[in-house]
Amino acid sequence: MVHSVQELLQQRLTPEDSAKLARLANPAVQAFLAEAIALCQPREVFLCSDAPADLERVRQLALARGEEAALAIPGHTVHYDGYFDQGRDKGSTKFLLPAGVQLGRNLLSVGREEGLAEITDLLRGSMAAGVMIVRFLCLGPVGSRFAIPCVQITDSAYVAHSETLLYRSGFEELVRQGPGAAFFRFLHSAGELRDGVSAHPELRRVYIDIQDDTVYSVNTQYAGNTVGLKKLAHRLAMRKAAREGWLAEHMLVMGVHGPGGRVTYFNGAFPSACGKTSTAMLPGQTIVGDDLAYLRKVDGEVRTCNVESGIFGIIQDVNRQNDPVIWDVLTRPGEVIFSNVLVTDGTPYWLGDGREAPDAGRNHAGAWRRGQRDAAGDEIPLAHKNARYTLRIAELANRDPSADAPAGVELGAVVYGGRDSDTCPPVEQAFDWAHGVLLKGATIESETTAATLGKEGVRTFNLMSNLDFLSMPVGDYLQAHLDFAAGLARPPLVFGVNYFLKGKDGKYLNGLLDKTVWLQWAELRVHGDVPARVTPCGYIPRHEDLAPLFVQSLGREYTRAEYTEQFAVRTVARLAKLDRIEAIYRAEPGGLPELLFTSLAAERARLLAAQGQHGELIVPDILPLVD
Repeated sequence: MVHSVQELLQQRLTPEDSAKLARLANPAVQAFLAEAIALCQPREVFLCSDAPADLERVRQLALARGEEAALAIPGHTVHYDGYFDQGRDKGSTKFLLPAGVQLGRNLLSVGREEGLAEITDLLRGSMAAGVMIVRFLCLGPVGSRFAIPCVQITDSAYVAHSETLLYRSGFEELVRQGPGAAFFRFLHSAGELRDGVSAHPELRRVYIDIQDDTVYSVNTQYAGNTVGLKKLAHRLAMRKAAREGWLAEHMLVMGVHGPGGRVTYFNGAFPSACGKTSTAMLPGQTIVGDDLAYLRKVDGEVRTCNVESGIFGIIQDVNRQNDPVIWDVLTRPGEVIFSNVLVTDGTPYWLGDGREAPDAGRNHAGAWRRGQRDAAGDEIPLAHKNARYTLRIAELANRDPSADAPAGVELGAVVYGGRDSDTCPPVEQAFDWAHGVLLKGATIESETTAATLGKEGVRTFNLMSNLDFLSMPVGDYLQAHLDFAAGLARPPLVFGVNYFLKGKDGKYLNGLLDKTVWLQWAELRVHGDVPARVTPCGYIPRHEDLAPLFVQSLGREYTRAEYTEQFAVRTVARLAKLDRIEAIYRAEPGGLPELLFTSLAAERARLLAAQGQHGELIVPDILPLVD
């Protein structure tokens, strides 16, 4: 009978892995590992350090166990999730709440003791037929003030391999931080397998223990439910950031290239289908990260970093014409994992790839042929609409040279974007940090499309593009953002962008690449290079500053008529939006910053005054100028 952590580890680890664990000298890591072994009862345990040989063993395990299969292009593999395990499971993702703790009315939760009892019962003996892989990883650049060590334990070699591409190795970071290092911990098991996939998706559970910074997941393989360092760790990091005075956000990080070789770094928050990936990958700009960012105050300025080092991207509609940089990586030798695509003769195909697709192959439903239907009678597409690719950002030709800088990059601006057909202009600068947080970030709306729900224009509120991942009361989250500006002589500028404004004919007023100009104008504003016009809702560009940017960047004329239609202040629509947003916040149980409501009231008063003076539609050229 085992009587201690050390005895159990000595029995179950190889001498090589015991030596790795001894280098960490972290009692909390040892205890977490011992508890996981005792609970899951793996046939074998493998500690994966940062060593190339360890990482290669993970790759080979994924192939040997059939979790991935090699494709025709060297280094490319494909993974399939179960037919009913193709996305993040919001309904089964819950917080484990200690007694007396409240997170907010929109957050799913279960009592901590009850949840722990359920999830440990599901995990008990779950790895008896497999290998427990222990990964040591790092959120944020290693060796930096951003770095958060993580320990992920999983029986899925695909999950462990994905983490090799998506995150920085963190074994040496844990060694560097010493025996007392705090870390996030993740325990995952795919559970019983049938035909290589989780056999019991109905028992899928993803539970987040905010007391111990631990995430448990079971009976699932889809990366969004199992790669703990992604949105699951984001929820833990958000709470850690609020306690410590920094921000953990669902934001891209990119370099916007201005005149004279100048590069200004932007964070950007966009709900799904609102232009986040296309912004991060704009031609002529450079990418630091596409999904998650940390923001810290350092010596009176804001520094930001990419939490990850890879991309787990939706592959639908990625094609040679619109996404040449990503397409290049997906079609040349190198380490890439495709998931839930169609494969025929070793070649992957996906929806919207611009190629003539074969009539048969293997996809997420197994053997597939065109016209095939599932048990519900629905036609099975050639690939899942949430099919993915996983790759390292380092493989992209437009990767920013400072993508892994331990100090992060200096943040010049934050951009918030939604999908809006009739209200907000293409770009608008907030009056100050608080106005940007409350009237740009905290008011994001995203309209649904007809292709998605059969009805176009249904507005969905999405607080700072972070609502799905919020792990604290809304009021605490907003207050953390407001407090973040304290002590900053010049906080980052804040902008709202809208790529989806439509004319009276229902057609979009902008082209796909016009967003380049909106960001370039914002970059000029960060450095005070151009004046702006003052509206009741913020600062907007002058036509004479946009026109040369369109010529330089896109090689086309930008007319005064285009400008007037796009940047006119639509007072009726803006007032209606304020009413919708205020109603949402009034329905919150309380604890919201009073500044939120006074800011909404002040903007409403400015709009009403302008409407009374100029009418319901205010053309931009009559508005005053400010430097």
